[in-house]
Amino acid sequence: MSIYASSQARKLRAALEQKAGVGAVLVAGAHNPLSARLVEEAGFDAVWASGFEISASQGVPDANILSFSENLEIARGIARAVDIPVIADCDSGFGNAVNVIRTIREYEDAGIAGICIEDNIFPKRCSFYSGSRRELVSLEEHAGKIQASKAAQRNPDTFIIARTEALIAGWGQAEALRRANAYADAGADAVLIHSKSKTLDELAEVATKWKRSTPMVIVPTIFPEASAGDCFAAGFQIVIFANHGLRASIRAMQETLADLRRTERIADVQNRLVPLEEVYRLVGVADMNAQEKEFLPADGSKVTAVIIAAGFEPEMLPLIEEKPKAMLDIRGQTLLDRQIETLNACNIKDVVVVRGYKKEAFTPTTPRYYDNDEYADTSEVYSLFRAEPELRGRVVVLYADVLFDQGILEKLLKAEGDVNIVVDRAWYDQRDNGLLPERRYEDLVVTENPPTGGYRYLPGQSGNQVLRIGHEIPRAEGDGEFVGLMMLSPEGCDAARAAYREACERGPERPYGEAPRLRQAQLTDLLQDLINRGISVRAVDVYKGWTEIDSFEDYQRAWADLR
Repeated sequence: MSIYASSQARKLRAALEQKAGVGAVLVAGAHNPLSARLVEEAGFDAVWASGFEISASQGVPDANILSFSENLEIARGIARAVDIPVIADCDSGFGNAVNVIRTIREYEDAGIAGICIEDNIFPKRCSFYSGSRRELVSLEEHAGKIQASKAAQRNPDTFIIARTEALIAGWGQAEALRRANAYADAGADAVLIHSKSKTLDELAEVATKWKRSTPMVIVPTIFPEASAGDCFAAGFQIVIFANHGLRASIRAMQETLADLRRTERIADVQNRLVPLEEVYRLVGVADMNAQEKEFLPADGSKVTAVIIAAGFEPEMLPLIEEKPKAMLDIRGQTLLDRQIETLNACNIKDVVVVRGYKKEAFTPTTPRYYDNDEYADTSEVYSLFRAEPELRGRVVVLYADVLFDQGILEKLLKAEGDVNIVVDRAWYDQRDNGLLPERRYEDLVVTENPPTGGYRYLPGQSGNQVLRIGHEIPRAEGDGEFVGLMMLSPEGCDAARAAYREACERGPERPYGEAPRLRQAQLTDLLQDLINRGISVRAVDVYKGWTEIDSFEDYQRAWADLR
């Protein structure tokens, strides 16, 4: 038996105690978790896992056509979806007293607070189906089922309702009362006497003859004029509105779908529809998002990648005479295709390319392009902000001429913080060992906790603060190299946009970081500006696993190394 079921059963009994003498416990029918949440939100005390609704929702009559397991799993889902007690309509208990024992225990395990069992034969027929055979088991047999139920329950608070169909079968009030008394004697926590009368009068008369303290339950389905207050005044402590949510939804769906088919335009039925946001609220999308953020490792499912591919580099001629560097072929794939393949492998599907030089040579690899037609007189930051509308949410920014292992991107995606940059610590070892060739540009970083000299460096997790970044940092002061790959959180995007906007307001011809003017600023200049503003920029440490195509020799080496 679940602890949850125990607490819910106590809630049901507490509701009866709290309303004693002042009103009835109000219960409404549901057939799935969503309808149960609507019952809860409407303010009912408990949910009725209605056999009629559950059967109808599956497109079959209420006649024990659905199996025990099918009914149980739906009831389990209903119980999980709400914080109010659930009373399950278990028909005749799915068999004899031996079957009832299993029914009680399985429904308790499913989180059900109360279980109703009726004295119809198995398979039963809905009480209101006209023309159906109407037979009841003997009083003794059903009393035995109630005794079996009480013996089987492992939670003393589980609420067993015994229901008699004697009035439905036309056997009269005396038989209905005889059976109800016998079921109370067998240990039932409440009795439900069902009626097919179109008014409350018959059941009100029966209630006047009920001399037991055992609570009485009423289902006023076919005498709609009787209020819950009327039923309580007549002597009933629990009122079940058994199937009205389902019936209302059928009417709404019939009318909406008929009009939609007739007009073939959603606008004509829009006023009947709840906003999608209301559906999201009811099914718990906000909770799911919070849980993902708290417990799941970061991935690329909600990340936009912006690839900066606008520049023209004369030193790459004649390789780029007819195409930009990003479209250079390496063993049958362009640089851009290889980058997109790695991004896609990390579930980043939203890829944006900023193009400039030879933009007509780009193939439609990605769904969206932004153009920097001033590529000859601008640099990386200007190109990045051609795609400013994309700088929302989580964004990965990368140079178009960098190839990298998938593991590097996976590590970046797991990093916390608002601005994270990939830093190669192999540069540090190579510098100390005299293995670094002279290069035109090196985007060096200085971090708060540099590697320990004399030891091969083992990359750790992200979090090491970047203090300085740029290509004018002396080699002796640098402790790693920025590889041209960074990730911004939503707040990081906001900070980058704010920094760029203020720089533009100061004037595009003014110096910006190491650049003589803003239009020629590189990503390192933007990153240093963020650091200067007090924004935390963190290093995601890697050890090799990437290459930059910055010269003809780099291109030859990449062609030889890649497979």
